[in-house]
Amino acid sequence: MLTRLLGRPPRADFDIVVRTTAGDPLVIRNAPLLIDGTPMPTRYWLVDPELARAVAQLESAGGVRSAEAAVDPDELRVAHAAYATERDAALDPLHDGPRPSGGVGGTRTGVKCLHAHYAYLLAGGTDPVGTWVEARLSAESPDSVV
Repeated sequence: MLTRLLGRPPRADFDIVVRTTAGDPLVIRNAPLLIDGTPMPTRYWLVDPELARAVAQLESAGGVRSAEAAVDPDELRVAHAAYATERDAALDPLHDGPRPSGGVGGTRTGVKCLHAHYAYLLAGGTDPVGTWVEARLSAESPDSVV
């Protein structure tokens, strides 16, 4: 099923961490390394196609810049740090190869991808951008919010 949702086979080990009310995958948590050992900075991935489309519409309407301008930069830095800490803790302590970097969606500062922030929020992370996305989705279409 995940291959169908992604449009390709998964390239990393993953867990389904949030499901829809119908039991379908909504958010996955990726391993910090792809199967071939390539660093994977994006820990949480929004896989529900309808919700992903709704977030994409926010992005295409300038949502990345709007979200970054609207949220507290200190809260955003804390979210990036927590995300990176959690992801990096999943690495084997003996791993000595390339490591993922950055915070949410692999960025060190600011906002890169509303999908990654919202997926992190849905998976239980504290993320001001994810909260911003949720508020916008709720205002536009209350049925689109989990």
